[in-house]
Amino acid sequence: MKGSSYCNLNNINIESTRTGKTILGKPEWNVVVKNNCNCTQSQIRLQCQGFQTTEVVSPSILALEGDSCLLINGSPLKGFATVSFSYAWDPPYFLRPLTSHTTCS
Repeated sequence: MKGSSYCNLNNINIESTRTGKTILGKPEWNVVVKNNCNCTQSQIRLQCQGFQTTEVVSPSILALEGDSCLLINGSPLKGFATVSFSYAWDPPYFLRPLTSHTTCS
């Protein structure tokens, strides 16, 4: 199965769940990004326009760059792998994938 036509942005699933904690008066959310495809996706950028948080998110996990965020420094997210981070804000922010590069072997 070669080529990138088997995977696309629809295969990047993003789920946000409230943790029950409060950080500086804002509810904390745990975000799990899953590559729901057997191919590796890298250079994953998320829509982050207006993203705010009272909790520090490591830039090695989510780096804000203008109106988008680079996930895990652009490193590969293997098939069916996940990466997670937490942030605190109210209301929760709707993150969605913008771009990625897919590699199938």
